[in-house]
This record gives sequence, C-alpha cells and structure tokens, in this order.
Amino acid sequence: METTNDNTVRIYTGSPMMVKALVARLEERNIKPIVRDDQQNAIMFGSGSNYADQLRIFVRKDELAIAQPIADEFIREMDSKD
Repeated sequence: METTNDNTVRIYTGSPMMVKALVARLEERNIKPIVRDDQQNAIMFGSGSNYADQLRIFVRKDELAIAQPIADEFIREMDSKD
C-alpha cells in the first residue's frame, strides 16, 4: 500500500474501466474514494508519469478496514475472469 499523506492509502491501480467499477462498489458501501490520474496531471503540467493509462484509488485510513476487503474481492474476481 502506498500513502499519499498521513490520511490516505492507495488500495488499487488499474485501467480507467476497472477503476470505475471498483469505485462504484466502494460508493455502494458509502466510501468516497479518491481517484488520481497522474498521466493527465503530467500532460497538464508537462512532466513524466510512471502510470501510463493507469489510475490509482486512494481511501481515507479510517475507511481502509472496509475498503480493502472490497478491493481484494474485486481483484480476485477480475483475476478469475482471465
């Protein structure tokens, strides 16, 4: 897990379509995730990015106990479809 500051933790990195699906699941449980698009930021501000076509989802640390199992289940489901 990666933290952006003292209050949030990264729980997922993936394509825009997968991020949208996971965000919907989190929001069903009243979790308000933060989605970061570093590639778009790099374009806007003229710097490089290591996350080409990848978005990252962060949640507040106080929501992590609920959000992480949802993300883990989502990842398992996506892996089983491959």
